[in-house]
Amino acid sequence: MFHFAQLLVSALLATTVLAAPAAPSGGVLRPIVNQGVSKVFNPEDMTELVKADYARARAASTGSLAGDVGGGMSSFAAVSKNGTSSNAIGSAHATNNAIYYTTAVQVGSPSLNYQLIIDTGSANTWVGAKTKYVKTSGAINTGSHMVINYQSAQMQGYLYYDKLALSSTITVASQAIGVASSQRGFDGTDGVLGLGPKRLSRGTTSQGTSVELPTITDNLWQKKVISDNVVSLSFAPANQVGTINGQITFGGVDSTRYNSKLTYTPICKEWPCNSYWGVDASSINYGTTQLFTQTSIPSIIETGLTLIYFSSDAFKKYQSATGAVMDTTTGLLKASTAQIAALKTIDITVAGVKYPITPNAQLWPRSLNTAIGGAAYNNYLVIADLGTKSGSGLDVILGQKVVERLYFTFDSTNKRVGMATTSYTNSTIN
Repeated sequence: MFHFAQLLVSALLATTVLAAPAAPSGGVLRPIVNQGVSKVFNPEDMTELVKADYARARAASTGSLAGDVGGGMSSFAAVSKNGTSSNAIGSAHATNNAIYYTTAVQVGSPSLNYQLIIDTGSANTWVGAKTKYVKTSGAINTGSHMVINYQSAQMQGYLYYDKLALSSTITVASQAIGVASSQRGFDGTDGVLGLGPKRLSRGTTSQGTSVELPTITDNLWQKKVISDNVVSLSFAPANQVGTINGQITFGGVDSTRYNSKLTYTPICKEWPCNSYWGVDASSINYGTTQLFTQTSIPSIIETGLTLIYFSSDAFKKYQSATGAVMDTTTGLLKASTAQIAALKTIDITVAGVKYPITPNAQLWPRSLNTAIGGAAYNNYLVIADLGTKSGSGLDVILGQKVVERLYFTFDSTNKRVGMATTSYTNSTIN
């Protein structure tokens, strides 16, 4: 569920506009847009974090959220005239219900402000969960139903086109948005900002299973507000309440947010990985232990999940190498103090570059131990079992714990992902 008892971290950056580093081929210099990001903890639902996280990860790995092999989402559920669903099987993937990132958008004219969950695992943007949507003069109700199933949460409503703004000057006059008529599990937030490939929106409306809804990034680019159909993410681990710790960049990259060469690689080849922002890693090693035997390891980048997931055979190798044991209370691996001291770096190699997941980045924040039902003094690890065999088309999910340590840029035009290290890659902040 997405219920919220208290917001422990809720800092928000103002939207800023920067000049693009170079003019596009048409000679017109357009800005890139930096949008502030907040990290939010939901202590009421933390005890269910692992269950909910795992359910969504498992659904992604089996393809039930990515659609059939031919591409496209699951069939739209049967929806009655009043918008209720008799079998809401939906087709999107949202953030977990305990820890997530939000950003502010404005919808309508005059506009209302909404705090939306940032989700790279879905492509639908919708509002109305907490702050109710108000239809203004320019809004268009298509009459089409929308149903999105998020495993332990759900949205049902209608498809509208309305003005969406990131600031007073960065706007899209007609953005496809869902307006919730009912929802389950989103009571403390306003909705979702879907930043995944638009293919993930197939099957979410009654317009048909092949219909795709352009994302906000697609629309900003199509309307020539930004020069490139690119969205980039910069998250960071937070160690105190009120920490400003993230940024979305539309239209390019913010070079102040990373400290290595930005290396690009094509979207992964296999389904279901290729429905998401995914890459083919050539190797993933824990110290000298080779976790995967294949040389092409389909891996997706998912802000909607907290943990890091490996296919079952690789997870067992990691568990054996660390000596950690499964803690039945939390569902996480538990390690002794000696085992923590001996933890080694996980190196993920993509496009010939090694990206480290340091020992510190593998640890669950001890300050949140009791929130997930664990003992305050225990050491828990954030590497989890995906529940599938390697070679199944999606072997790794890099959740927030990786996104907080690396810089990512997602290029829709060229169907590629860029990666770089940041000042937080080797940070001891957790």
